[in-house]
Amino acid sequence: MVVGCPNIMRRALGWLGLATQWEVVTLSSVAQQATLTPGQMGVWVPPGLPVDLLDAPVGQVDVRAGRAAAACIREAVRLAQEGLVAGIVTAPLHKEALALAGEPYPGHTELLQAEGSPPGRAPAPVRMMLANDALKTVLVTIHVALRQAIEQVTQAGVLETIRITHQSAQLWGMPRPRIAVAGLNPHAGEGGLFGDEELTIIGPAIQAAQADGIDASGPYAPDTVFMRARHAPDHPGEFDVVIAMYHDQGLIPVKYMGLDQGVNVTLGLPFVRTSPDHGTAFDLAGTGRADEASFAQAVRMARVLVAGRAVRSGS
Repeated sequence: MVVGCPNIMRRALGWLGLATQWEVVTLSSVAQQATLTPGQMGVWVPPGLPVDLLDAPVGQVDVRAGRAAAACIREAVRLAQEGLVAGIVTAPLHKEALALAGEPYPGHTELLQAEGSPPGRAPAPVRMMLANDALKTVLVTIHVALRQAIEQVTQAGVLETIRITHQSAQLWGMPRPRIAVAGLNPHAGEGGLFGDEELTIIGPAIQAAQADGIDASGPYAPDTVFMRARHAPDHPGEFDVVIAMYHDQGLIPVKYMGLDQGVNVTLGLPFVRTSPDHGTAFDLAGTGRADEASFAQAVRMARVLVAGRAVRSGS
């Protein structure tokens, strides 16, 4: 089902010429979704949704859109926490609109982390993973300036990332995932010639993970480890997932393979959350020309992850 505005969905169907083929149904209960028939789209309206959302300009940053995005995410998280939905697939949101709405979070991951934690408890540690059929990368640091990202690469942070990745992969059905850890510096520091973070921070974190029984190795040269991990039909990769130190280091290799197949997954949450790996594409808003492939892949991956969790839990 869609968590959002029924009128927005009706307008979108009109843009696509599908208004006569689909009926938008405003749900009065989550259970009603199960009674819908093919050709009906169930929409759950979250509390706090701006009533004048249709008046917001298309393809522009607007405070109403930022408020709507935050309201939809919070309500989807509530539904997941109460066991009313099995997973969440989020559409792209514009970080500037989110900030304009007064939200203190720079993106989805941080908002989901805050909202997905039990009341009264500190936010659970989460990590961002970008994945396609050929490559999975998990980030130690995400939406911060590069100077700050380097400062935030700590032994505790790297070790926590490895542990979260290991635990999450077990939920997908990998009892012993092969985890490669990228270095921070060129050539993984070349024995300390180009920086010592590999020797003093990343290496000790890998050793601690190995002591926990985790199949982690590295640090590897960042310019080759992603190629080594890439899975091809005739050539399986050496690793199941790569830990990257900062945002662009890990996301460029996956996105270079094509935005149509990349999926953003938040690891460490008590529920499944996926998202397409592209942004809001304001230049395509309202044209009906946006490519839905990445979003469809995000839905498919969410179903796979939900099924994997169900198998692991015996439910």
